[in-house]
Amino acid sequence: MMLRAALVFAIALQATTPAPVATWVRDPRNWPTPVMDTVPPAIPAMRKGAVLVLSKTNGFRDPDQIAAAKTVLVELVRKQHRDVFETENAAVMNPRDLARFAVVVLSSTSGKIFDDTQRAAFESWIEKGGGVVLLHGAGGDPHYDWSWYPTTLIGAQFIGHTAYPKQFQQATIDVIDRSNPATRDLPAKWVRTEEWYSFDRVPTGNDTHILATLDESSYEPFPERMRMGKIHPIIWTRCVGRGRVFFSALGHKAETYSEPLHQKMIGGAIRWAARAEGKGC
Repeated sequence: MMLRAALVFAIALQATTPAPVATWVRDPRNWPTPVMDTVPPAIPAMRKGAVLVLSKTNGFRDPDQIAAAKTVLVELVRKQHRDVFETENAAVMNPRDLARFAVVVLSSTSGKIFDDTQRAAFESWIEKGGGVVLLHGAGGDPHYDWSWYPTTLIGAQFIGHTAYPKQFQQATIDVIDRSNPATRDLPAKWVRTEEWYSFDRVPTGNDTHILATLDESSYEPFPERMRMGKIHPIIWTRCVGRGRVFFSALGHKAETYSEPLHQKMIGGAIRWAARAEGKGC
């Protein structure tokens, strides 16, 4: 009788005890410990028109994508007969070092990477005529404590991307403005697979030019809040002071940097930002 009572009690206890809650542990490979850089890197002599590639990540990081992008970006710049300096040291954002470069490429940078002094140096450099190319994660933080960055530099706030199990989908990009060297050689309908970004608004002002939009009928915006509607910008340019800003939401996976059309877009964006081609600002 005592054994039966104990068994009944154990079953009742099991039924009323909540199941353990699974905890999600961030993989340090994708979520490195944030480090704020204070000592600038040593930079060799650079010819006029040089390009800086910065891949600093204090937020989400895809190591394979960062590595692939670095390799391709350096090759693309060198093919344009320009000097290039690649680093993950954000202390390069200082007036002396920025003066060496015509273009800064932020390659999927994430998280808070600049202190107030570095932010001020970057803002001033752009407003005086610097060219910036922002790729994928460089515009993909869900919030920024630096309002100038999403509001003025990018022109829109990232709100999310297609999620698992529908994170990567094939979709059609409508290239609606081919006057820019970044889009000149792209097809009018560009079909590719991507993690598709969405934003809180269509960027306007600051001489914004939407170069390409995403056809939401060609894939499933998931979750539903990722839907933007008829105009879903994915590539655009804008002016910040006298500076040129190019943003592309493309490029999550490492293999996307081996796509010929993607390389043409990035190469053209660098030429535009360097004022070698195209109009604006």
